[in-house]
Amino acid sequence: MVDHVHSAPRPDFVSKPTLRGEKVLLRPVTVDDVSALMPMFRDAEASRLTGSHDDGRPDEARIRTWYDTRRDQEDRLDLAVVEQATGNVIGEAVLNDWDPGNESCNFRICLVPGTYGHGMGTEATRLIVGYGFEKLGLHHISLEVYSFNPRARRVYEKVGFVAEGVLRDALLWEGTRVDAAVMSFLAPEWFQHHGWPEPAGHTSV
Repeated sequence: MVDHVHSAPRPDFVSKPTLRGEKVLLRPVTVDDVSALMPMFRDAEASRLTGSHDDGRPDEARIRTWYDTRRDQEDRLDLAVVEQATGNVIGEAVLNDWDPGNESCNFRICLVPGTYGHGMGTEATRLIVGYGFEKLGLHHISLEVYSFNPRARRVYEKVGFVAEGVLRDALLWEGTRVDAAVMSFLAPEWFQHHGWPEPAGHTSV
């Protein structure tokens, strides 16, 4: 049986929000954030976890051009992750690959080295995913995470993403083929638990 639904209004990706949590603040990313984000692009472990094949020497000029255009995008949301305690930019959280026909987006997040393990990535994920469902009217948010990144998968599961399949041998990394888990989050799930599917008291990653 097919459920018939009415399409939601077009999401407003033009308005770039500021989202506040206890540990982090998400705000529109700008070219001025590039210097703080460059350690993320230069980090070999970050490249491995995201499956980015490069030579470890990212083109800063090209990256600056990219971030200088983020505010003008009408089909995606690129937010800087700012640590509340210090005011430092520690990463980015993104909703992209918007599919208007299916009211869906892809989600990705990346933090600079040395900021993992304090719950900031978890909170940033809740903030932007909640915005996607509550303000943009999305129905489906998806992501892919490689099998050698169990820490990220725990974060996604903690917030409410559900594993729904495996892309076998999705990445060739240094001679080894690596699977990727496909995970998704649906709007009815968000409105049921608002990013807290597990009992309170679990340690954040």
